[in-house]
Amino acid sequence: MFSPANPFALFVQRPVATTLLTIGIALAGWLAWLSLPIAPLPRVDFPTISVSASLPGASPETMAKSVAAPLERTLGAIAGVTEITSSSSLGSTRVTVQFELKRDINAAAREVQAAINAARTLLPTDMPSNPSYRKVNPADAPIMIVALTSATLSRGQMYDAASTVLAQRLAQVDGIGNVVIGGGALPAVRIQADPNRLAATGISLEDIRMAVVAANGNRPKGMIEDATRQWQIDANDQAKTAADYAPLIVRWRSGNAVRLQDVASVTDSVQDLRNYGVADGRPAVVLMLYKQPDANIIEAVDRVRALIPWLQASIPAAIDLKVVSDRSPTIRASLREMQRTLMISIALVFVVVFLSLRSLRATIIPSIAVPVSLAGTFVIMQWAGLSLNNISLMALIVATGFVVDDAIVVLENIARHIERGRSVLEASLAGVREVAFTVVSISISLVAVFIPILLMGGIIGRLFREFAIVMTAAILVSMLISLSTTPMMCAMLLKPRAPRRPQGRLARWLRLPATLAVRGYRRSLAWALRYQPLVLMALVGVIAFNFHLYSTIPKGFFPQQDTGRIIGFIRADQATSFQAMQGRLDRFIEIVRADPAVESVTGFTGGGTRNSAQMFIALKPLAERQVAADRVVGRLRGRLAREPGASLFMVPVQDIRVGGRQASSQYQFTLQADEIEELRQWEPRVRRAFSRLPELVDIDSDVQERGRQTALVLDRDAIARLGLSVRAIDATLNNAFGQRQVGVIYNPLNQYRVVLELAPEFTQSPETLKSLIFISSTGERIPLTDFARIEESAAPLSVSHQSGTPASTISFNLAPGVSLSEANSAIRDAMLTLGAPASIRGTLQGTARAFAQSLDNQPVLILAAIIAIYLVLGILYESFIHPITILSTLPSAGVGALLALKWFNTEFSVIALIGVILLIGIVKKNAIIMIDFAISRQRRSSLGPGAAMYAAARTRLRPIMMTTAAALCGAIPLAIGTGDGAELRQPLGISVLGGLVLSQALTLYTTPVVYVGIDRLRSAAGRLAARIASVRQRAPHRAPEAVAAEKPNAI
Repeated sequence: MFSPANPFALFVQRPVATTLLTIGIALAGWLAWLSLPIAPLPRVDFPTISVSASLPGASPETMAKSVAAPLERTLGAIAGVTEITSSSSLGSTRVTVQFELKRDINAAAREVQAAINAARTLLPTDMPSNPSYRKVNPADAPIMIVALTSATLSRGQMYDAASTVLAQRLAQVDGIGNVVIGGGALPAVRIQADPNRLAATGISLEDIRMAVVAANGNRPKGMIEDATRQWQIDANDQAKTAADYAPLIVRWRSGNAVRLQDVASVTDSVQDLRNYGVADGRPAVVLMLYKQPDANIIEAVDRVRALIPWLQASIPAAIDLKVVSDRSPTIRASLREMQRTLMISIALVFVVVFLSLRSLRATIIPSIAVPVSLAGTFVIMQWAGLSLNNISLMALIVATGFVVDDAIVVLENIARHIERGRSVLEASLAGVREVAFTVVSISISLVAVFIPILLMGGIIGRLFREFAIVMTAAILVSMLISLSTTPMMCAMLLKPRAPRRPQGRLARWLRLPATLAVRGYRRSLAWALRYQPLVLMALVGVIAFNFHLYSTIPKGFFPQQDTGRIIGFIRADQATSFQAMQGRLDRFIEIVRADPAVESVTGFTGGGTRNSAQMFIALKPLAERQVAADRVVGRLRGRLAREPGASLFMVPVQDIRVGGRQASSQYQFTLQADEIEELRQWEPRVRRAFSRLPELVDIDSDVQERGRQTALVLDRDAIARLGLSVRAIDATLNNAFGQRQVGVIYNPLNQYRVVLELAPEFTQSPETLKSLIFISSTGERIPLTDFARIEESAAPLSVSHQSGTPASTISFNLAPGVSLSEANSAIRDAMLTLGAPASIRGTLQGTARAFAQSLDNQPVLILAAIIAIYLVLGILYESFIHPITILSTLPSAGVGALLALKWFNTEFSVIALIGVILLIGIVKKNAIIMIDFAISRQRRSSLGPGAAMYAAARTRLRPIMMTTAAALCGAIPLAIGTGDGAELRQPLGISVLGGLVLSQALTLYTTPVVYVGIDRLRSAAGRLAARIASVRQRAPHRAPEAVAAEKPNAI
């Protein structure tokens, strides 16, 4: 029964209870596996909220000063804000607020709404609506794109269905943070005035606006009631169509009514004519669905997919609804590849165990430990709220090589006792008791590696934490299984030692390589123990080589993913008109669709910016296109470079995107200045310097200062003399050219606008301003040329701020074969060469900034892991010395990992760093197995440290080789993996594979030498201490009075 000396004997002596407990763990794990959510990565999104505001007709500078600045001041006072950026364009402003990772997005949203309310009194009073916010990062790519097309309905009718029905319902889906509609505008009544007819009738644009406002109402009218009945009062006070507005009387002139249709064209149109969308070559209205921060993409997409039949039935039958882009298929394909890799790893582990033990019965025992340990891990994952994603599945794949290790150590030791003639039950009890401390030491010290990771903050901590939890759970469950189920199965399945039979020729031939390897190791180990200084010098060289490799290896943040989705940003000349931009968008889409790797292309242009367009490219599945996304981008870049007048910048969609800037390239560098003029002076210099760097490509800037502007230089004295006012002049100009919304049409499901402007033929040249007539306070008709002169100049198309100060962001991609660390070094050198003044502040932003921060934390994280292992080992061994011997295995693993990454031309990324951290916990296993055995031999016999370590290394070689081979089985499928998501798995597999191979080759020699050398130093220190104590004891004892008499008198 239970014994304190061997607490695990209870599991051996009660096999039924142990078996049922094991089955229970397996069943619970299976149920947990079925219920675990699926995601591409752990939840690492920064809580981000986007605030939008509009003021139709306002210039970018006006929007920045009157709308963006007040919002920035109030939003910046919220606790936990890490970054505020804003972008203002014609008639619109977007402020993006990013919070700390630990901040709850819903609580942050409430404070954002309060800040918007506080800023409302500081904003222009004529804004058509209050600013609104969305819990979404505008820099993210949409997780799904839905296109509406129709052969009969107009673009406005399709947009109406999208806005009124579809967007409202889709925004309610759990996980969807925002639904953006592009390629069209809501229906509207458009009034296009003729200035010649206005002049002939003496009517101003303001008269038209006031007539529309006065002729349209939707106010309460009360009710009538008597003692028994009640009547509501209603009236036909709503004009709803162009036919209703056209006969409106604007003014009476000489007894005759001047109607709206006499001075203007009134049509049923749309609010903004400058919008255009296309999907797969057909005009379309596009709905882009963005997820909330921390939302699960797969679950959100599945919910939307389930709604598609209802959505199609809710809109007119003439509209075709089609999902043209969906982020989930590549995520599912990547996770399927991960699961397949997991199965391959488990199968390889079984093969290694069978080849090592050459017994099917013995192979079954550790093979049971793998699925049961993983099943227990699934239960803990569900309890911890984790998901099945690329990071957690990588942890499970690597864990397959570890969870079997403990069982192998226990099984091998029990088998060794059986080979010595003990009964199976006695061998099981003695074997598990003998290695229990070794198994616990290995497991606890491996878990200690992840303690610093669990305490880390930031995006790296979020990524690592899920990996660390999964690995820790798998290791601890494996430890318990190996000390309970494994010895019980050994007692049930293993057979007593059979009489040795003569081996056949085939058996001897199969055993020959292993026999030769063991003999060779014994001889080489004896040589290493004889020439210890040479081995120690080699170890010192390996340590120095680590520092050299780490300083020279190319470094990156996160492996470039192939998600099968590419975002394209088209940037044309800044004076390009909407009509020209529409033609260029069609041409670019035609070129992109011709590429054989492209499945669908969706694009749109218009809105606040006239010289840009956006494109979403969905690639065919990787198995069909057989080429990576970055190679598709490179291929298209060459074809599109020949198109004049515009450039297309393409960015492969990534699952991790830091920051809220929507840039045309993947990485950003932001310049800030206190004065906008100084920023305008230095931004072109920096951009030109970056363009000369061979490490960077696709360089673009969000500064657009070369838009054309027609400026009116007002004569204020003349304005006062003529009976005009600046406010009235501004209002007239807005009525004429601002697509001013002068009325609201109320329908049961939506509200539509009445838009006032001049007829299109009078808005195509600045010269038409000269014919514009203003009406003075006395009714006199005054041309614009009487009080203003017209000048043409450059004007900004957008204005950007960061943290409330003027800013410009230069975006860039990396040239082929260039790492992010090399690009950062080149940028730093370029800025030093330019010699910008202190008032110009340049910083990396977004992903590049996160990389720089992670680069600073990497050495600290590695050092913290080493210290944690030392502390745990010191506590377990009650020794300051033995942990140093065990940690001497780490340098060879580091060199192996870094050399492997260099050999395969792979950056040292966050994923590779996980592999190195993992190696710190793995490679010390061999040392622990040898040292435990050597210490036990020294205590039980009179062997010296050298002889004890030699015996330990020779005896424990088989479990060391088996555990290392099992760990390699978990890394090999990751390193050589193909298919979706392979670029994410390979750095981990390569680093673990390289580290294991080299450390296995070196630590079999360095660990015994270090053990013996440290023991010799400890013995020498003991002898020195004993000699000093002996000298002190032999010194003559003198009374204190005699000693005091020899001292000179004080003073």
